[in-house]
Amino acid sequence: MKSTSILGGVQIICILVSIIRSKIIAVLVGTTGYGILGLLNSTVGLMTSLTNFGLGTIAVKNVAAACTRNDRNEISKVFTIIQKLVILTGLFGTVVTILLSRVLSELTFGNNDYTYLFVLLSISLLLTQLNVGQIILLQGTRNIKYLAKATLWGSLCGLLVSTPLYYYFRLNGIVPSIILSSVVTLTFSYYYANKIIIPTINVSFKKAFCEGRDILSLGFMLSLSFMISQASSYVIRAYISHVGSLEEVGLYTAGFAIISSYVGLIFSAMATDFYPKLSGICGNIMQATRVINQQVEITVLILAPILILFIAFAKFGVTLLYSDQFVSINGMLQWAALGMFFKAASFPIAYIFLAKGDSKRFLINETIANSYFLLLTIFGYKYAGLDGVGFSFLIGYFLYFLQVCVISRMKYHYKISKSCITILFFQFFLSIICFVSIIFLPLNFSYIIKISLILVVSTISIVELNKRLNILDYIANYNK
Repeated sequence: MKSTSILGGVQIICILVSIIRSKIIAVLVGTTGYGILGLLNSTVGLMTSLTNFGLGTIAVKNVAAACTRNDRNEISKVFTIIQKLVILTGLFGTVVTILLSRVLSELTFGNNDYTYLFVLLSISLLLTQLNVGQIILLQGTRNIKYLAKATLWGSLCGLLVSTPLYYYFRLNGIVPSIILSSVVTLTFSYYYANKIIIPTINVSFKKAFCEGRDILSLGFMLSLSFMISQASSYVIRAYISHVGSLEEVGLYTAGFAIISSYVGLIFSAMATDFYPKLSGICGNIMQATRVINQQVEITVLILAPILILFIAFAKFGVTLLYSDQFVSINGMLQWAALGMFFKAASFPIAYIFLAKGDSKRFLINETIANSYFLLLTIFGYKYAGLDGVGFSFLIGYFLYFLQVCVISRMKYHYKISKSCITILFFQFFLSIICFVSIIFLPLNFSYIIKISLILVVSTISIVELNKRLNILDYIANYNK
């Protein structure tokens, strides 16, 4: 909760920045521009997952383990090796993207007109991977405040440098904006990572590669799972582009940008603080089970009021954040918000695979999940358009929740608590009622139901969070 409050405060500002950026992009480049941006980002994400060897996740575990032993020399050695590996993998990603630029253009857009854009975007792969190296140190040492500041200033300054590009160059400003934003993000992460004082150790690239083979080996398995996830996202966008249009890709991208951006602060905090913490205690399954169940409860309780607000006021939110061109994503957004309940519950459980260092089982788990996510999404879009995509998201994460519960129970003896189940399904049930009232009841009655349910869900979350964290007493005594 503490890390969520720190990063959450920053993420609120980042959300405001994202709102402004989304509005600028929606007004200046429209749904077509959003479609191009979504396809480019999806392709770059795929290439990043293919070439980064999962260092952003695996290496955090190594740094966190060294920090647990409080050995600064070991921290320095591990971090120095990781920095060398980050440079090597970043250069590898850049070269591979340049070599495949023509193929990527033809696969993504159906022609080679965008080849030069992928050549330019290869620079962002290197910059992103270098940024990962700095984030690993901040996250592994649990310097949450520095990480929060780097995120905050990177987001604010990224908006400042990208806005003029969109204003003056419109569609032609998309790629320069991505690259310059990567430069800004790296600058701030590098600045705050350098505030952490650790001994300097010289390690050659050859030695770093030799000593980092175990990290690369585990990371390769992890990167395969991330690559499969990115490939699934890429195929979905490419499918919508070919079967539908670039405008529909833009709508799809905008819809999930809303739900992922404004709910993402919880998952960001989870990845930043919960994962290193779980890695340190995963040898004790009873303690790990308690911590995972606590995280599930806290995550669902925090997210429930946000998600029901999405469901209740999707149309107003889409018009405010984008424009009237985007109102057709309302249904998709509401179905996806319901699916987020199960994503919130399943993600803390899924982290046990990474905390255990069980990359093979993690790969199998994610491969299975992405397979049915892809099939469900294609099926949903084919028969129900973008609304079908949102419904597929809900079904997919419900299946994923069941899957991680069963596998973690069988392999690690983790058992989700009755309290988690009760909180999850009761809040989900109230949100379903809200959704149904919007569809079937007259406008005036639905407003009454929506407002009442928002108050009920929010009250439940506050009361339950207060039982666990004594928040109200803390606030009352804050200035005493």
